[in-house]
Amino acid sequence: MSLNKAMLIGNVGKDPEIRYIDANASGNNGAAQGNGGGQAWSGATKVASFTLATTERYRDRSGNLRENTEWHNIVAWRGNADMVEKYVRKGTQLFVEGHIRSRSWEDQSGNRRYITEIIADNLQLLGKKSDNPASAPNRQEPSPQTDAAAPAMAAAGQAAPPVSPGEDDDDLPF
Repeated sequence: MSLNKAMLIGNVGKDPEIRYIDANASGNNGAAQGNGGGQAWSGATKVASFTLATTERYRDRSGNLRENTEWHNIVAWRGNADMVEKYVRKGTQLFVEGHIRSRSWEDQSGNRRYITEIIADNLQLLGKKSDNPASAPNRQEPSPQTDAAAPAMAAAGQAAPPVSPGEDDDDLPF
């Protein structure tokens, strides 16, 4: 048995890069093609790439507040890439759920390059609607796939479902 799962909440580091992969090009091995701001061509698959920063805050032994920021390379395909293109910009707070993939390639200078990426299976916008630089009044409602849908519903301007008395009435933030 094995498990490859990553769950991250963080902020987007720069505007996403949107590309199209032409899976049908002969001799191209499905190489990425820049879209140049144009529309996708027939047989192309949309892919979005961006970085996500997660920051851990803690106090050291001396009581000083410390921060440690990790940068993650996120890749979203097809429908998730559509959502990224429409709503995600630098600074957007996101929940990303996916799996880890490491790959290598040879650059133009003949050097071996390596990268570790999170392939996004699920993306949810977090934070206030006003905090999202790409917020739009006609944004589609996210489908409630998990109990974690309340933050996504709040981001879409909807009220969270009511909580019954006695249920989650403690002061814990999670």
